[in-house]
Amino acid sequence: MQTNFTENQLRDPAMASSESAIRKCVHCGFCTATCPTYVLLGDELDSPRGRIYLMKDMLEGQRKPTAEIVRHVDRCLSCLACMTTCPSDVNYMHLVDHARTYIAENYTRSWAQRALRNLLAGILPYPARFRFVARFAPFAMPLRGLFGRVNALKPLAAMLAIAPRKLPKTMPPRNSRVGAGAGRVALLQGCVEPVLKPEYRAAAVRLLNRTGYDVLFAHGEGCCGALVHHMGREMASHAAARRNIDAWWPMISGEGLDAIIIAASGCGSTIKNYGFMLRDDPDYAHKAARVSELATDISQFLINAGLPPGNGRNLTIAYHAACSLQHGQKVTEAPKQLLKNAGYIVRVPNEAHLCCGSAGTYNILQPEIAGQLGDRKAANIARLNPDVVATGNIGCSIHLGQRMGIPVVHIIELLDWATGGPAPAAVSDIQF
Repeated sequence: MQTNFTENQLRDPAMASSESAIRKCVHCGFCTATCPTYVLLGDELDSPRGRIYLMKDMLEGQRKPTAEIVRHVDRCLSCLACMTTCPSDVNYMHLVDHARTYIAENYTRSWAQRALRNLLAGILPYPARFRFVARFAPFAMPLRGLFGRVNALKPLAAMLAIAPRKLPKTMPPRNSRVGAGAGRVALLQGCVEPVLKPEYRAAAVRLLNRTGYDVLFAHGEGCCGALVHHMGREMASHAAARRNIDAWWPMISGEGLDAIIIAASGCGSTIKNYGFMLRDDPDYAHKAARVSELATDISQFLINAGLPPGNGRNLTIAYHAACSLQHGQKVTEAPKQLLKNAGYIVRVPNEAHLCCGSAGTYNILQPEIAGQLGDRKAANIARLNPDVVATGNIGCSIHLGQRMGIPVVHIIELLDWATGGPAPAAVSDIQF
């Protein structure tokens, strides 16, 4: 695509990166076939190609974002399926991230939208705050139906839908050393996961210990920054990245780490992008690049860690590939192979490339589209008639769990169970 950015504009590294991405687009339209919002809505402006036109016009002309541009960019899930199918290697992720930052800096949203985004950014990345607020969710449950009938309140209904009826017991992170000599890894603590699904971390620690690795937790680590990053809050996301780098760096520069293990694939995609995010920061560029090199999804790590064969109890598992894993990190075969090695029968649903609609806070900010995608994904999975659904991201597990009549668990819970750990809580009362 021809571009007309000025030399002055291209002195800005973010603008230069976006110009490069736009210029690579050849209008082929391959992305439209795999874009969830285009598949649902059939609007060219709700496809990656259409959004690139809108973003080009906005950025190149340094125009004030219009309500139309903001609406179509907001509808993007950042699932990155378009990057998987693009033959021209357009880095849509960096482009849409830049566009969101530009919108955040140059567009004034309604007071209701600002309040909602401030609420999400001020609570979800902080486990203590999130847990405190979640305690009150059951008292608001009777209002969920009312909220769902009023457009402005639908995000509140979506928030109540993902809130647990009863909070699980808190499991503080504790270093777990086995002294087997395989190595040392840091395990990301996460922010939403320890509040809603602390059993994921427990299963991850047992699995990593079982393969001989000491598991360490970094003091001072916080949210990876993904949530605010996808809202266009660049300063906040970069601050989160620096904080985490500072937390991990003593481990890396001291005794060393074999990997920074991440069990939430949405977080993994962001941490693997730290090197790009902080590429122009003289104090952090080198450290950020090293952290991104060490960042590893737990399935990526376990496939080469010598996990022993397991007893899959002849269960049929429907594997749902999280977009942040299959498109964002290009990890496609490791989760399925691990489940097969553990003795499970693995099935993959139709339209596996399409997003389930969770996408971080998308299911709250865009509840109608997210709901349609979730229902479509659940229907495709149900056709497999599986015993259990497995995924690699907490957002997907919660979003699909609302729609499935069978357990939805993390793959690490199934791997842990098959190799000697306890049954996942979601399946412990079911007879197979």
